[in-house]
Amino acid sequence: MSFSREWLELRGSEDSHARALWAVATALGRSKNSGHRSLCALLFQRGLPCVADFTSPRAWAFSLIAIHEYFRTLSGDCVVAGMRDKLTTLLVELYRANATKDWPWFERIATYDNAKLSHALILSGHWTSQGEILDMGLTSLRWLVEIQTAPDGHFAPIGCNGFWRREGERAHFDQQPLEAHAMISACVEAFLITRDPQWGEFARCCFEWFLGRNDLGLPIYDASTGGCRDALLQDHLNENQGAESSLAFYLSQIEMLRLEEADPQLHSEPEVGRR
Repeated sequence: MSFSREWLELRGSEDSHARALWAVATALGRSKNSGHRSLCALLFQRGLPCVADFTSPRAWAFSLIAIHEYFRTLSGDCVVAGMRDKLTTLLVELYRANATKDWPWFERIATYDNAKLSHALILSGHWTSQGEILDMGLTSLRWLVEIQTAPDGHFAPIGCNGFWRREGERAHFDQQPLEAHAMISACVEAFLITRDPQWGEFARCCFEWFLGRNDLGLPIYDASTGGCRDALLQDHLNENQGAESSLAFYLSQIEMLRLEEADPQLHSEPEVGRR
């Protein structure tokens, strides 16, 4: 939709549709307002069937994460469980077709929101008690942790200015806030399931990327406005503070609060982002 409130596409993207499912399912699973939950359940149930025809792995992953949020409230829905099985199978087949010992990944290129793919299999493997699927999620996430950790230990996500094609050159910039959020969410889930403290420590490391522990030593989160800058570039920050970036920061903060409730030893800055 344009600024003048006119639709620019006849049909929305699979990615945006799946993110919308994730949003309404999260509200359904976590809201304490019964009216919100009822509306979100309706929206989710209407929006889920077309996911069966999606071809985007990230749309599959977002939809799977949405399904598990939905199951926080309505775990006995057989139709939704069937969709979970279908999407899980698609991701597992993709992983088996592309993963090797030195490239344990779903595709021949690592692009954006990478950790969502691992996150989806971690949830599916755990909820369905399928250890092999859980291991795929954890193995791929562990690889993302390793390749996105700088020599001095800070988080350095794959840049969107070229991404990283297998056997090619990795892009180090532009680093995006949604990459930090994706890693934080996946690592928090991995910690809650495995109780391995290393996952909690890396989630903390990713959150600190927002606060200045990054390649430039500059804060991505802007405490003076409450917004989050759009990117870390090679020698400066993208000073625009868009909705996606700011939401990535605040969603990351919520995930860190979940982590701290589970393990109070992992404590973040209490006043950051609270206005």
